[in-house]
Amino acid sequence: MKKFYLLFFSVILLFACKDQKKDNSETSKKDETSIQAFPEPTFTLAEANKLIELPLHCVGTEYPYKPGETLESKADLVEPIAVHPIFYGCFDWHSAVHGYWSMVTLLKQFPEMEKAEKVRKLLKEKITAENVTTELAFFEKPINKSFERTYGWAWLLKLSEELHNWDDPLAKDLEQNLKPLADIIVLRYKEFLPKLNYPIRVGEHTNTAFGLTFAYDYAETMGDLELKQLIEKRARDFYMNDENCPIDWEPSGYDFLSPCLEEIDIMRRVLSPKAKYSDGEEFIKWLDKFMPQLADKNYHLKVGEVSDRTDGKLVHLDGLNFSRAWVFYGLAKRYPKYKHLENLANEHVAYSYPNLVVDSYEGGHWLGSFAIYALNTLHGK
Repeated sequence: MKKFYLLFFSVILLFACKDQKKDNSETSKKDETSIQAFPEPTFTLAEANKLIELPLHCVGTEYPYKPGETLESKADLVEPIAVHPIFYGCFDWHSAVHGYWSMVTLLKQFPEMEKAEKVRKLLKEKITAENVTTELAFFEKPINKSFERTYGWAWLLKLSEELHNWDDPLAKDLEQNLKPLADIIVLRYKEFLPKLNYPIRVGEHTNTAFGLTFAYDYAETMGDLELKQLIEKRARDFYMNDENCPIDWEPSGYDFLSPCLEEIDIMRRVLSPKAKYSDGEEFIKWLDKFMPQLADKNYHLKVGEVSDRTDGKLVHLDGLNFSRAWVFYGLAKRYPKYKHLENLANEHVAYSYPNLVVDSYEGGHWLGSFAIYALNTLHGK
């Protein structure tokens, strides 16, 4: 009799498990089909003609302006253009730098733009050896040693790298003119990184991972082995043992970078720079511990919602959507395991991109660069 009851309950349990598996399977299938598909954003001449208006407007706009330096004496109370004859516009120094990067990268990719000649003329007039000498003098003052560390530093190197990769006589002249400023930024990185005991894990300018990422790209492009190896070491020191990044805590109210995702962006470069695309890579093993949920094809991350685009801080969340997108695109393009993240990136772009060109100056003076960088990552530029 006991055997009969045991067999009876075993059969019931077996069918219950089968029903549960069926339910789970149906739920999973339902979840997969309920994910909204977002179209891939286009990046054509039409978009370039609109996007170029943003930096063209802001790089020559002197005010409003937010200085970021420390005043040593009354002698430092001068107009921004006096010490920053190139990067005096776009509200602050770093935004002016990536405004120039936007112009260079758009002109490089779309030389047939309607305002191409205007852009070329502006670049030639502003990025001169004389103007760079004045910018350099500012950086050489000991009191300005930490000025724009490391966000503005990173964008200056990204601008120099873009000029280096542009096969155009104008670009070669501009790169040569800018070189002294790029050189002092590289020196600042090499002096600072060995002294940084802990990474800065925030969603704004001082985020260490972002600063390392652009500097790493520059080091690779320019063949600066010393800088590249220093960044590799520091990235491993800072992030190698990180696990289960709490992305559910993000975003903070003013984020334009994701602390979790920016860390992924630098480690993707450092842990598998030239390796073959396989699931056995050091980076994939690290990512499976750092954010294992990204491998789930149903993974979703809600976009950063902007409540007021005329507020210079609240509009940062549009930048967050673009920077999240470029990290997701980077993963999806390189690793088939994360191909599904491309749609999530598309969703983030779809939320913020339509507001870009008609945005107020609070967002318009810088967000175009973030959108362009995200689109370039998607299209492999």
